[in-house]
Amino acid sequence: MELTLGEFARRARERLDPPVWDFLEGGAGEERTLAANTAAFERIRLRPSVLRGAGRPETGVELLGRTWDAPVAVAPVAFHTLAHPEGELATVRGIGAAAKVPVVVSTFAGRTFEELAAGTAVPLWLQVYCLRDRALTRHLIERAERAGFEALVLTVDTPRLGRRLRDLRNDFRLPPGVTPANLEGNGFSSPSAHSRAAFDPDLDWSVVDWLRSVSALPILLKGILTGADARRAAEAGVDGIVVSNHGGRQLDGVPGTLDVLPEVAAAVGGRVPILLDGGVRRGRDVLAALALGADAVLVGRPVLHGLAAGGADGVRDVFTVLLDELTDAMAQTGLRTLADVGPELVGQAPVRRSTPVRELRLTDLHASVADPGMDTMNFLNEVTARYPDAVSFAPGRPYAGYFDTEQIFGYVRRYLDHLAERGHSPDQVREAVFQYGPAAGLIRELIADSLRVDEDIEVPPESIVVTVGCQEAMFLTVRALISGPDDVLLVASPCYVGITGAAKLLDAEVVAVEEDDDGLSCDALEAAVEAVLARGKRPRAVYVVPDHSNPSGVTMPLEARRALLDLAGRLGLLVLEDSPYRRVSPGPQIPSLKALDRTRQVIHLGSYAKTVFPGARVGFVVADQPVLAPDGGTGLLAAELAKIKSMITVNTSPLSQAAVAGALLESGGRVSEFATETSAYYGEAMRRTLECLEHEFPAGLRARLGVSWNAPGGGFFLTLRVPFPADNAALTRSAQDFGVIWTPMSYFYPQGGGRTTIRLSTSYLTHADIEKGVARLRGFVESEAGLGRGADRRK
Repeated sequence: MELTLGEFARRARERLDPPVWDFLEGGAGEERTLAANTAAFERIRLRPSVLRGAGRPETGVELLGRTWDAPVAVAPVAFHTLAHPEGELATVRGIGAAAKVPVVVSTFAGRTFEELAAGTAVPLWLQVYCLRDRALTRHLIERAERAGFEALVLTVDTPRLGRRLRDLRNDFRLPPGVTPANLEGNGFSSPSAHSRAAFDPDLDWSVVDWLRSVSALPILLKGILTGADARRAAEAGVDGIVVSNHGGRQLDGVPGTLDVLPEVAAAVGGRVPILLDGGVRRGRDVLAALALGADAVLVGRPVLHGLAAGGADGVRDVFTVLLDELTDAMAQTGLRTLADVGPELVGQAPVRRSTPVRELRLTDLHASVADPGMDTMNFLNEVTARYPDAVSFAPGRPYAGYFDTEQIFGYVRRYLDHLAERGHSPDQVREAVFQYGPAAGLIRELIADSLRVDEDIEVPPESIVVTVGCQEAMFLTVRALISGPDDVLLVASPCYVGITGAAKLLDAEVVAVEEDDDGLSCDALEAAVEAVLARGKRPRAVYVVPDHSNPSGVTMPLEARRALLDLAGRLGLLVLEDSPYRRVSPGPQIPSLKALDRTRQVIHLGSYAKTVFPGARVGFVVADQPVLAPDGGTGLLAAELAKIKSMITVNTSPLSQAAVAGALLESGGRVSEFATETSAYYGEAMRRTLECLEHEFPAGLRARLGVSWNAPGGGFFLTLRVPFPADNAALTRSAQDFGVIWTPMSYFYPQGGGRTTIRLSTSYLTHADIEKGVARLRGFVESEAGLGRGADRRK
C-alpha cells in the first residue's frame, strides 16, 4: 500500500516503458527548473500554532463560484492514455471517487470531451493552446462548453514546446493508438514537431479579448511567472492566474513557481484568484502555497503516477493520500479552516509600519540569484542537515582526523619568528598581522619558493596575488579577462560549479567543452573556439582541472597537457589551471600545466584548503602574463588582479596568511611532504571505495543494472553511472529511505548533461562509513532500477 506520492511514482516507473516515463517525467534543458519546483517546497518550514482547539480541520474552499472539497485541482497534462488505456476517463472517475475538485483537461487529451463529461460529476475545465488555426481553436472551445466544461485555462508560455533533452535522446514518438481524441488530422506522433507547426507563436494580450468574444466561460491564464505579467493579466480582466513554469518543461533556468508566488500575489493584490502548479508532492506543500499567496494548487505528474500504477483506483488513492496529508498538516499546525492560513505559517508575521515600505522583488535583483544552478549546493546542504544519520558521499572536504588545533598557534609563531629573523622590528611584526596589509598579499615570496621546490614552477613573487580561497582567484581572473558581452569563457564539462557560478555573477558567457576519458579534448576545444568565433565572439580563456578533477576524477595525461598548451598557443587562448588535488594524492604526479608552460599561456589558480586546512581560506593566483598599457608601459596581470581585489575583499586576512606561511616554512615549502599522511589516507579511502563498489556491484549485477564507474588514481571524487535520472528528487529518496547521500552530476554540466550519473566523494569518510554507505547505495540503486531488492539497507 502506497503511503506517499513518491511511492506511487516508483510504482509508475516500474510499469511504464522508459521513453514514455521520460516523456511524462522529464523537463526542458538540464532540468534545473524541474528540480527547482520541488526544491522550493523542500526549503519551506511550517510554524505550528498550538492550543488552538482546531478540532477536525475543514479543507473546503470556494473559488470561481464553486465549492471545492479541497484547494487542489488536477493540472492539464496531455495524453493520459500513455499512462493507462482509459486515459482521462479513468482520471476523472478516480478524482470523483476521492473529492469534488476540478480537472483541467488538456487540448491533447486522449479521450473526447463528451465522454469525460458523461463519466463524472467533478468540474471540468478546458486547457487551451491557441493554435494558428483560430477556427479550430474556437471549435474546441465551443465543444467543451456544450459538454458542460466550466472554465478555460489558456496556456501562455508555449509558443512551441521546450527543448526536452530526454525526448530528443529517445527520439520520442507517440505509440500507435495514442492520439489527441479532440483534434482531427495527423502529424501528432512527434509532439515537438507538431507544436512548431500548429501553435501560434505570435500570441499577444489581444488573445484575452478574442477568447471573450468566443466564450462566456471564466478565463484563467496559465504560465505567469512575474508580478508585471500578473498585473497585466488582472488589468486585462481575466478571472484567474496560474503561476506555472509548465512543470519545468518549457524554458530551463526560470525559477521555481513557489519562489515567484509572493511577488505575483503582491502584484495581484487579491483582485483575482491565484493557482499554482509545479512541485506539489505533499499535503503540507498545499499549505505552504496558500501561506505564500495561492488560493489553490494544481497537481499534474502525481495524478499520472496513480493512473499508471492502478488506473482510476490509483488516481483515487493519490488524491486520498494528498488530502489525508493536508488534513493532518492542518491539524498539526492548529488550523481549523483554510481561511486561517496566513504568511505567519511559513515565517515571521509581517511587521506593521505606519508608512509603506517598498518590498524588494526577486526580478529587481541580479538574474544570477534566481538561477536554479546557484541554489544546488544549498539544496545539498539542506538534505545533509535533514538526514544527519545518512552516510554522505557529497562533501568534497578534507578529512579532519589530521587537524590539530595547537598547530595553528605554532604556525603563526613560526611566521612571526621568520619576520623577526628577516630583520623586521617588533612594530613591523605587529603591523604585519594587525593591519590590512597589501592587497596582493604578505606571503608571496614564500608561495613562489614553494611553487619552485614543489612544482618546478618558476615565477617571480610579484606575479602572485594571495586570495580569499581559490574562489576569489577565479572571480578576479574572470572579471579581468571578460571585458564585455563579446568575450567568452570556455570550461571543461563537467565542470566545478565555482567557476561557472563566478561567471554567472559577472554576466560572462560560458561555453562548455565536453571531457573525454583523458579530460578536456583538444579537438572539442578547437571546434568550440571556431564556433565562438563564427558568432563574432572572442574566446578568452579555457578553465580546466587537469589533476583528479572535481567532479569527474579524470586526470589529463602528459601528452594531452602538451597538446592543450600547443593548441592554446596557436589559438591565442589563455588556460586557467585549477589543481587543488595534486598534493593530496598518493604517488608521483604529472607536471602541472604551469610547470610545462613556456609562453605564459597558463594562469595558475591555487589553494591551501586541501593541504594546510580549509578554514584558513587562503588561495592564490599566478598571473605572470604581461599587460601592455596605452602609454606603452608593461606590467603583470597580477597587478591588475590586485586592483580588483582591493575593491572587493581589500586583502586576505593577514592572520590566515601567517598560519599558512608558518606551514610552508615548517615544510621547507614542500607541501607534498607536509601532506604525506593525508595523501596516504585519501588514497586508501579511494581504494576502499572502489573495492566496496566491486563487492556490492559484482559483474553480473552491474550488467543487469547498467551500472559503471571510473577508477581515479587520486583526488577526492569518482563518478558512478546509474540507470535512472539522478536528480534532486532521487537524492531525497536516497537520503530519506536508504540513508545515503551523493551529488547529482547534472549540477556540474553548464549546458546540460550528467542526468544519469552521480558523484561520490571519498575524502572525509572512514573505511567503516564507506563500507556502510556503498552497501546502502546498492539498495537504493536496485530500488530505483526496479529490481525489487531495494529494501532499506541502513545497518
